[in-house]
Amino acid sequence: MHQPVLAYSQNFNNQLSRRERKLLKKQAKIHNHQNHSLQLKTVQPKTKNQQRVWSEYKRGQNLLCHGVAGTGKTFLSIYLALEDILSGAHEQLTIIRSVVPTRDMGFLPGNQAQKSKVYEGPYYSICNELFGRGDAYELLKLKGMIKFTSTSFIRGHTIENNVVLVDECQNMTFHELDTIITRLGRNCKIIFCGDFRQSDLQREEDRSGLRRFMNVIKSMKGMSGIEFEQDDIVRSSFVKEYIISKLKNGIV
Repeated sequence: MHQPVLAYSQNFNNQLSRRERKLLKKQAKIHNHQNHSLQLKTVQPKTKNQQRVWSEYKRGQNLLCHGVAGTGKTFLSIYLALEDILSGAHEQLTIIRSVVPTRDMGFLPGNQAQKSKVYEGPYYSICNELFGRGDAYELLKLKGMIKFTSTSFIRGHTIENNVVLVDECQNMTFHELDTIITRLGRNCKIIFCGDFRQSDLQREEDRSGLRRFMNVIKSMKGMSGIEFEQDDIVRSSFVKEYIISKLKNGIV
């Protein structure tokens, strides 16, 4: 159902502040875009472990995608989730991310949506690439097909008929990961993406949370773990060379 766009006369328009006129124009632009279709590009896995993610997801498994940077973990997860949603298998993709290093979003200005936007940059880029248009992420949110939230706002909710992407999960404590997975209701799938070597958490007890959580979920029949390695790096040859060199020097 379309959100109503404010109708206004010329006299009313003259009474508005510059900020209010700008807001009305933006609302009208969004309204005009609501009927535009979103055509998902075709994506194919590029490495053996990307193929494993593809195969395990297609057979109905929940996923733990863990490993080095630049391997397409988040990109492929979002693609598979949106493909599901556009086919009607699920209603929405919920992206959950921690707010490390600020941890408490109350320190940032604005409301929840404004605070969260700081952490949504990667998803704008991915969705815009997948649909070939610069407003794809905003349109998906407007249509209710994507929702972004942080671990600060997940407690007490039951998530249903969703694909849940827990991204950068190395920045979550065991308690946060435990809270998220126990929010799942009917007809949900969940994907965890991260690398414990890239944690921004300061305390060792918190940093070890992902490893402990991985040990728990790896024994679950409904969860498949895929470990991404150096050969899976697809971001660029330069990034691949750097990460390999870093690991050879014992830096994790």
